[in-house]
Amino acid sequence: MIIREIQKKDAEDFLELCKKLDRETEFLLLEPGERNLTVAEQKRKIINIQDARNKNIFLVEDEGSLIAYLGAYGGEFKRNFNTIYIVVAVLEDYTGQGIGSRLFHHLEQWGQEEEFHRFELTVMSHNNRAINLYKKMGFEIEGLRKDALFISGKYIDEYYMSKLI
Repeated sequence: MIIREIQKKDAEDFLELCKKLDRETEFLLLEPGERNLTVAEQKRKIINIQDARNKNIFLVEDEGSLIAYLGAYGGEFKRNFNTIYIVVAVLEDYTGQGIGSRLFHHLEQWGQEEEFHRFELTVMSHNNRAINLYKKMGFEIEGLRKDALFISGKYIDEYYMSKLI
């Protein structure tokens, strides 16, 4: 398994990974069928990420297949440039193998090199596996977003978590 930064040539495979993750779990924002990007649009998004110093996507590749990613998206303005919002997802068959921890270590190294100040993320309050990972990686719960999401006919709370670098 290798962790590497996303490249333009990854657009189609990354899009397929995201669609598979949308089908596998309710812990991500998009439902199956809501991700309507074309490969060309995904390529443009990747180029925009590559052109920004405070954005990145780290991919995990296993035997030529993408199995996980961590997206790091910095603010658009001077005041929030050094705050990086995190999205992370691992295919179900690969959970429990330390991939999430490895991604966060990679993120932290990048964040220190670039001198960012804050990582933040949201997580559904019942996603105990993810919450435990984030706490292990030094994130703290800052607050609760009540009824933040509507999933499978019910409202779900989210925690807002952060880590200062």
